[in-house]
Amino acid sequence: MADTISISMAGQTEVDGTMAQPLIGETGALFNLANHHTQSIFKTHAEQLAQRVAEIDALTPELVGDGAAEAFGAYVGDVMQRSVLFLDLLRERGNSFIAREKEGFKPVLAFSYEMVCDGRTRSKPVNYAVVRITPPKGFPPQQDDKRPFIIIDPRAGHGAGIGGSKIDSEVGVALRDGHPVYFVVFFTHPEPNQTLGDVRDAESEFIIEIRRRHPNAPAPLTIGNCQGGWATMILAAKYPQIMGPIIIAGAPLSYWAGEVGKNPMRYLGGLSGGSVPALLACDLGNGKFDGAGLISNFEQLNPAKTMFRKYYDAFSDPDKKGGEFLSFEEWWSGFYYMNEAEIRWIVENLFIGNKLTRGEAILNGEIIDLTRISSPVIVFASHGDNITPPPQALNWIADLYLSVEEIRARGHVIIYTLHDSIGHLGIFVSAKVASKEHRELSSVIKTIEALQPGLYEMMIAGEHGNFEVAFESRSIADMLSHDDGREDEQKFAAVAKVSEWAAKSYEVAVRPAIKPWVTQQSADALAAINPIRQRRYVFSDRNPYMEPVAKLADEVRNNRLAAADGNPFLRFERLQADLVEQSINLFRDTRDAMLELTFHAVYGSPWMRAIAAANAPPQQSHDVVDFPEVKAIMETIGHGGYPEAIVRMLVQLARARGSISRDRLERTTRILFSRPPFDSMEPARRVAVLKEQTIIVELDPERALKTLPKLLHDDVDRIRAVDVVFDIAGVASEMDPATIEMFKAQQRVLLTLPSEWYRRPAAAGLNGGHQNASEAPAPAT
Repeated sequence: MADTISISMAGQTEVDGTMAQPLIGETGALFNLANHHTQSIFKTHAEQLAQRVAEIDALTPELVGDGAAEAFGAYVGDVMQRSVLFLDLLRERGNSFIAREKEGFKPVLAFSYEMVCDGRTRSKPVNYAVVRITPPKGFPPQQDDKRPFIIIDPRAGHGAGIGGSKIDSEVGVALRDGHPVYFVVFFTHPEPNQTLGDVRDAESEFIIEIRRRHPNAPAPLTIGNCQGGWATMILAAKYPQIMGPIIIAGAPLSYWAGEVGKNPMRYLGGLSGGSVPALLACDLGNGKFDGAGLISNFEQLNPAKTMFRKYYDAFSDPDKKGGEFLSFEEWWSGFYYMNEAEIRWIVENLFIGNKLTRGEAILNGEIIDLTRISSPVIVFASHGDNITPPPQALNWIADLYLSVEEIRARGHVIIYTLHDSIGHLGIFVSAKVASKEHRELSSVIKTIEALQPGLYEMMIAGEHGNFEVAFESRSIADMLSHDDGREDEQKFAAVAKVSEWAAKSYEVAVRPAIKPWVTQQSADALAAINPIRQRRYVFSDRNPYMEPVAKLADEVRNNRLAAADGNPFLRFERLQADLVEQSINLFRDTRDAMLELTFHAVYGSPWMRAIAAANAPPQQSHDVVDFPEVKAIMETIGHGGYPEAIVRMLVQLARARGSISRDRLERTTRILFSRPPFDSMEPARRVAVLKEQTIIVELDPERALKTLPKLLHDDVDRIRAVDVVFDIAGVASEMDPATIEMFKAQQRVLLTLPSEWYRRPAAAGLNGGHQNASEAPAPAT
């Protein structure tokens, strides 16, 4: 977004910024953006309102016709009973909140667990621990030689446990497959002087202990949910040697990214004073940041749902939905704290500064370099996630790597998969997501080591448990297609600089006037009167006016007379609820539009654009052929033996094919790793061979093919190698033309055909009619 804001939405206004006259500049772009928002809001809400009015008109005859009086009487009785039951739900929520607050907000895991390591006992104590999940009755026993699963939940105001708050969850999927499952939990208050660097080091000790407990198992799989995703990534960057595969689910890493007209949350920092609100909150909290503030911000993102719909759903059917309401509120109502050093690092390096993926974030005196991560990384994001939209979950890949060739040259495997519609919390708690995406993600971990370095999109097709998984090769441009361009990110460089100035001004002019007046008692009192806590205190047994509610609720349950589902007045109530929700959504959409317009008006001004240009991240230039490691690998292009030849041939076929199915990947793992010499290789050596041969094939495919005979010195090895590759490639009907052509080229250069083809004349079409090695053409020179 250099001079204008480019918007392209289906069925909406489309503006090509490159066609705008330079003099129009930002003003013209703002006009186009305002026009887009106006049309979009009007179209969406006008259509919804028309639909609701039509439904009410169709229902009106039933509200005044025969039987209406009887239906109204039944409805009034039902409403009165539901009101009592709903009030009792609020009372139970309040009592639960007070009880959990008193005991210290334990994790909301739906499973029993035992403590493994408690970070509070370290020489540098932290409020983190790792527990081992105990399988419930009916689950298979855990097998200690299977890959352990480690789940790191977000510490973003709420407590730990959301990834295992249901039986059908990330935890449940792993337990049903017999994996040992560990969960990283944390406690309400941080330890004094605790830093995120201390937390990272403690988590590394947790993983080392888990690996010690499972010496015969593959390296653990670590799952980082939401903010736990970046925590997992900085852990893997510091300690790559102890990490196994990584899944980051709904995890933001590229904080400036997003689509214009669609992702308003990223603008809040620039319009609210940068890091100053967090510093002020820490000062008023006597050095601690109250997580209730973060939860309040989350609620403001979708106020119709958090302020109305979830309450109405519980009110509309307290008999069936009451338990679900209380279960969710148990987690949502857990408010956790951070030290100032922790929240300040997060805000300045991630939310505002976006330094992590630019290699500028410093933790404990060391620069965090995410390119040091050697483990396969799987990214799970959703188009329906308004907290971590796909650009924020994916664009870090383009920040770190200029091309897929660089990803391959570094020997890295990055996979992403996208859900069409699930919301942010649904990524962790939805039973449907657990039964499909998380199950398939867990299953592919078994064979991911056989996947050559590169960038892939994991495609999941099918339904009702019969899923087919394939890995499609992707380019950086393919991945960036989920964004509408990155030009608008330049303005956030100005936001980061203004935030730095504001923080320095605050520390000089405001902080000295506040801190002397703050005590722990004043901080506790301020936390207690926070509206989000007061809503729970008021509707609890602390309030004497709530005393008769429990008894009334018991009487209602014993004499429940629910209105029939087809009661016209009940249906009218639901339509009215839809209208209320829509009116709040109208407010939200208008508010978000104004926020976005204000942001671009302020940070699109010439002064701010000059600040952004002066503070924009430098252009990176990575020439992979100049990497010392790559040079050393390319010098070995004509050296090696039987294992290097087989891996090179498989990489060549995969490169020609452009994708690989899970079945073929599993066949590769099963056949390749069960045969000599691969069966006796250390896993690290197998990964190294795959990385080396991928680099060779990627950077010099012609020489990689021509030098194959130098790796296989005799006819026996050549026949064995071609036979193995043929077994893995599968029958001819599974090969596409590009794969067939590459297989022919390998046969020609090796003067060898697979022995199976001698016994199957039908395969002659694949080798150009040659029936034996002596008839195969000589390699091209």
